[in-house]
Amino acid sequence: MSNAVLESELDLEALNQTLDGMDAAELVSWGAETFGESLVMSTSFGIQSAVMLHLVTQVMPTVPVIWVDTGYLPAETYRFADELTQRLNLNLKVYQSSMSPARMEALHGRLWDQDNVEALNRYDYIRKVEPMQRALKELGAKAWLAGLRANQTSHRQTLGRIAQQNDIYKLHPILSWHSRDVYKYLTTFDLPYHPLFDQGYVTVGDWHSSRPMTAADGDERTTRFKGLKQECGLHLPQTQGEADSLNSSSL
Repeated sequence: MSNAVLESELDLEALNQTLDGMDAAELVSWGAETFGESLVMSTSFGIQSAVMLHLVTQVMPTVPVIWVDTGYLPAETYRFADELTQRLNLNLKVYQSSMSPARMEALHGRLWDQDNVEALNRYDYIRKVEPMQRALKELGAKAWLAGLRANQTSHRQTLGRIAQQNDIYKLHPILSWHSRDVYKYLTTFDLPYHPLFDQGYVTVGDWHSSRPMTAADGDERTTRFKGLKQECGLHLPQTQGEADSLNSSSL
């Protein structure tokens, strides 16, 4: 299949039967051959982000790497991002909200402190979803490599190795990986965890919406968003109505 592939040519059900037999690197290679320069990847520079960044750039050294910087990341994340960008020579594309943190707080308050999902969703749209949508459009992306794993959230358990989110294809090379697979890859290639891992964090996003995991936590995603939701919105389909509503009242 050429990189001029048309959306109508992709039978996701049939493709998933084929792609399920590929290992992670083979899936990345398939994506590179199929989508060419219209393939991008995303990173959060989270706890295990070095895995996908290394895995993909071994196949596609100059793949555009989209990083949505919310402006509220821990200092450790910014330093970790700088370390990996230099070590792996990343073709990093940094995107941020058109609304500054100060302006957002002046107009909407501290959305993460309002203890309701609607406020968190508004925050995520302003700081994460809109910048990502803009990045995908500006980079001409037809397909997006993401390091989602099925055991992370209930939504991710429903995904295939290839899926479609709105008008873009999503490829998930490490969807079936477990923590032991991540650990093995990191140690094999001498790659670092995010520094907050040593402080008990198993997943990390913004400083105000992440905390270390405790024995009382049911799973790792309860340490994010005060346990009120599992997904930040980047990896969920969004209807045009939802986007228009948030956009008109937020920006």
